[in-house]
Amino acid sequence: MSIRVVSTPITGSTLARLAVDNAETPWYVRRPATADEWKRRADEIRGSLLSSNWLDDLAPAMSATGAAAERLDRARKSGIAVTTGQQPGLFGGPLYTWWKALSARSLADRVERLTGIPTVPVFWAATDDSDFAEASYTVISTADGAERLEMSADAPAGTPMSEIPIGDIAELIAKLEHAAGSAANMKIFEIVREAYRPDATVGSAYVRMLREILEPLGIPVLDASHVAVRKAAFPLLRKALEHAPQVEDALALRSRDLKLAGHSAQVKLVKGRTLVFSEAQGRRERIRMRDAEEILTDAEPGSLGPNVLLRPIVERSIIPTVAYVGGGAEVAYFAQSTAVAAALEVPAPLIVPRWSGMIVEPRIEKLLERHSLTIDDFRDPHAVESRIARASLPPTLQEGIEELKASVASSTKKISQAEGANLVLSTVLDGFARGLAHRVARLERRFAASIKRRGNAALHDVSVVRNALFPFGTPQERALNIVPLLARHGDALISAVDEETRRHAERLT
Repeated sequence: MSIRVVSTPITGSTLARLAVDNAETPWYVRRPATADEWKRRADEIRGSLLSSNWLDDLAPAMSATGAAAERLDRARKSGIAVTTGQQPGLFGGPLYTWWKALSARSLADRVERLTGIPTVPVFWAATDDSDFAEASYTVISTADGAERLEMSADAPAGTPMSEIPIGDIAELIAKLEHAAGSAANMKIFEIVREAYRPDATVGSAYVRMLREILEPLGIPVLDASHVAVRKAAFPLLRKALEHAPQVEDALALRSRDLKLAGHSAQVKLVKGRTLVFSEAQGRRERIRMRDAEEILTDAEPGSLGPNVLLRPIVERSIIPTVAYVGGGAEVAYFAQSTAVAAALEVPAPLIVPRWSGMIVEPRIEKLLERHSLTIDDFRDPHAVESRIARASLPPTLQEGIEELKASVASSTKKISQAEGANLVLSTVLDGFARGLAHRVARLERRFAASIKRRGNAALHDVSVVRNALFPFGTPQERALNIVPLLARHGDALISAVDEETRRHAERLT
């Protein structure tokens, strides 16, 4: 039995749905629908690049090798890119990080087939991000339950991931390896151990692991904290500071328009702050509007960085990005990024939804079949366990409860039809019958709850399935780490997901 890949709808707000459905709206760039439209998009993007030598400028930040380097080189002169990205997560972060990368590759392949233009997928590793809480953990599924692996760090707020040391996390690596069981593809742990060495940083470890896995697939990884990226983006970052009041006004107007239409802005605006960070002394700090002029006087290439709303515009300006592949939350905030682009008078970035899905391993498939369960059964946090617990009651006890239910129903019906029943209102008898039925059902739930507390083999099976598909009640792709899955299934996992992302890319175009 092989692994099963189940495609699921991308989640998101009603605002994000507009872009996912490619609706006509002033807040998003519509996806090209034909080869000619993709070609026009490519011409517009290449014509608006900050540098025609974009690849030479960014090569130090990608350090691409093998298939990734070959694909970049094909796109060097007249090619385009499909990008995606994610901030660091421990041991590569949740599954959707990898789904984004494979989605970008499939869309790049599709656009290249449609247009004949060399198209490279690029993964933007946001190592300049400073949210350590987000980067510090990952989740594994074991026979004993879902487990959160978390590292600690003593770094001031605002410190980018590229500056926070990993330290010794050998114990976490051992737990990650234990979660793989008796796996066949243990090479993945060589990659993990080499990347997550004590002398690495959170950002550098993440980049190294991504490159080891994605480069052979033809996906180069850009380290966003590399000075080459900030230098390439410097002209646009200066422009964002120079036009900070216009950008603030544009965002305020966009937030108002979204609210009037019944939507909420994804990114909260901070009045008086620009969308540009200073990158001095190893910390990121949003530049205040009142300080912009002074900063502009002294700023040198490499000293500034973008915030989340400005980053897609920076990315599109330094890489010939025809489309960015993102998740639901990212799709939502692009409705604000397009307002920023308009204020800066540059082409707006186009976002397309990533593929979303779930991996059902053979061991999980067998447990589902054993108990006649489906994935959807587990979307309710308690229903499956309650059902299994009731089914686990001793046969004589189940028989007695069913007889009691039947007796209550029969007796109350007999009373309601007896002579003199009309001496009380029918609602009184109905309420009495419901009350008795409720008490019997409550008795059954108490027996089942006792079974749940004590546990049994069937409930253990259900727990294993839940931890694999919805760890901590969260959809698998938003929590679970890919390493144990790769250890058990290797290339078969990538191939199975790749088939689904190709179909997803075809639907998008």
